[in-house]
Amino acid sequence: MSVITIQSPLFSDEKSLRLFWELMVEKNTPLINELLEQLGKHPNFEIWLQKGEIPKDTIETTCDSLKKRERFADQPGRFYTSAVTLVKEIYKSWFALQKRRQRQIEGKERWLKMLKSDMELQQESQCSLDVIRVKSTEILTSFVAKFTQDKKKQSKIKKGNKTKKNKKDSSNSTLLGGLFDIYDKTEDCLSRCALAYLLKNNCQVSEVDEDPDQYAKSRRKKEIELERLKNQIKSRKPKGRDLTGEKWLKTLSEVVNKIPQNEDESKSWQASLLRGNSYMPYPVDYETNTDLTWLTNDKDRIFVKFNGLNKLMNEPKFEVYCDSRQLHYFQRFCQDWQIWHEDKETYSSGLFILRSARLLWQERKGKGKPWKIHRLILQCSVETRLWTQEETELVRFDKINKAEKTIQNMEQKGNLSQTQLSRLESERTQRRKLNNPFPDRPSKPLYQGKSNILVGVSLGLDKPATVAVVDAISKKVLAYRSVKQLLGNNYNLLNRQRQQQLRLSHDRHKAQKQNAPNSFGESELGQYVDRLLADAIVAIAKTYFAGSIVLPQLQDMREIIQSEVQARAEKKIPGYKEGQQNYAKDYRINVHRWSYGRLIESIEIQAKKNGISIESCSQPIRDSKQEQARDLALFAYKERQL
Repeated sequence: MSVITIQSPLFSDEKSLRLFWELMVEKNTPLINELLEQLGKHPNFEIWLQKGEIPKDTIETTCDSLKKRERFADQPGRFYTSAVTLVKEIYKSWFALQKRRQRQIEGKERWLKMLKSDMELQQESQCSLDVIRVKSTEILTSFVAKFTQDKKKQSKIKKGNKTKKNKKDSSNSTLLGGLFDIYDKTEDCLSRCALAYLLKNNCQVSEVDEDPDQYAKSRRKKEIELERLKNQIKSRKPKGRDLTGEKWLKTLSEVVNKIPQNEDESKSWQASLLRGNSYMPYPVDYETNTDLTWLTNDKDRIFVKFNGLNKLMNEPKFEVYCDSRQLHYFQRFCQDWQIWHEDKETYSSGLFILRSARLLWQERKGKGKPWKIHRLILQCSVETRLWTQEETELVRFDKINKAEKTIQNMEQKGNLSQTQLSRLESERTQRRKLNNPFPDRPSKPLYQGKSNILVGVSLGLDKPATVAVVDAISKKVLAYRSVKQLLGNNYNLLNRQRQQQLRLSHDRHKAQKQNAPNSFGESELGQYVDRLLADAIVAIAKTYFAGSIVLPQLQDMREIIQSEVQARAEKKIPGYKEGQQNYAKDYRINVHRWSYGRLIESIEIQAKKNGISIESCSQPIRDSKQEQARDLALFAYKERQL
């Protein structure tokens, strides 16, 4: 599914805007805050933390009990549903963050338990350092041979056939992880010391004697990282948004009138005072596309109404003030809704180009009533595959097949409950409606690329993206494109973005030294450059009728960046380790890392819009960026053949 998000300001009379502001500020956001607090005190909270999410029915039950209170009553049904969904997602994200921190703590504790100086290894093994090095070489040679052989076997297994066992053995997927697993299982003292020697030297046998000061510094660094993680995992549960600033004022009063009992309490007060509060209410989600009614007037101006508000006010409607680049999407919303509304029994809302919507307030500066200062924004999720007649047909047939499988499975079960019978009837109705395609959709032939033509995209620190168009059968490169060629006249934006990041980093560092707020927002220049790169990459793919675009796996980026910086350092200062490390540190500061995840996402969105498939593969570490892009495409084609 290729889904993009568009947004537009909404304008209406003051009464309607005031109603929305008061509903979201005085009722909906306090409801979400109360839900977060009550669920955080629930006796099953630790069980939910292990599972990674809170059951939706538990949140709904808590919400139903809160509805009866006057301060949370008289909200539209969609507002309550949105609050339940939002709370579930907030805690799901928080649980994932806590579990990630716990894994990091366990990993660092495991590392520190293994980490020993060369002197300690000699004392524990009762052997000289030369003997440990010889044993390390033997272990490394035998393990690398087996590791390479296993990798070749795994590459022949199709991704779709991965089992749960593969996920559990993911620690063996890297050389470091494999050696660590052997270390845990090994009981022989000399072998354990040899493995510890390899692990702390980055899986290499070092010929240079260890610097005790450097070892102590490295160990202390890991200990500090562990301490920071343990402090972070004690972080407060989600508390919601303090729209009135009461919590901030309460903390300020405590700081003025009390003496902190310990350093932790002092740090907690400081963090609370420096933390930037959001004075905008939580958004309201409309997850069903039929919850919105689309209208046009005699001047073809577009209006939208939200279901469930008629009891609170008389037919409220909001005028859409969208950008001209997004106007065609909102016009299509009107067309789809009008066709469906005139004959609901014939057409399925599952083929609306609009999937869901979100209402939120955008903060603006000024004086006066808040609903006049701040701007009401409508965000819409759009499934771009439903824009043309040809792609809509593909989606329609896919939905028909899924509905038929669901119906068949439910009919085979027998003895269905009332709820299951209702769902079965709903699936049959949906299946019947899907037989009728939406009329009047534009026709555009589907993109037909050549399967043997691939576009490899290598990512790097100095050059965010380098492209190679490859004919995989002849192994011939049809074209190369550097980041400068891809951006063309906009190449200066890349340098401007880097200078902006350096300036913000410097300002953030100064603020941190002064214990001042340091959450400086960045402009959207980086995102704009990503979109320009994505457009250029997709354009060159279409020029050569490429069947797919091959992108690097994101988890490989740390190793790619590290290798690139190390190679530059070795070339710049050969034979001087300390100088290379200092050069690498300065280089990372001057050439800021790019947001590779955002760039990859932009390329994926543009590719799906144009019907070009996406493949992923491990990016080679050595060679030039052009050769890496070429090899990336060839590796992906080879994996496809296997």
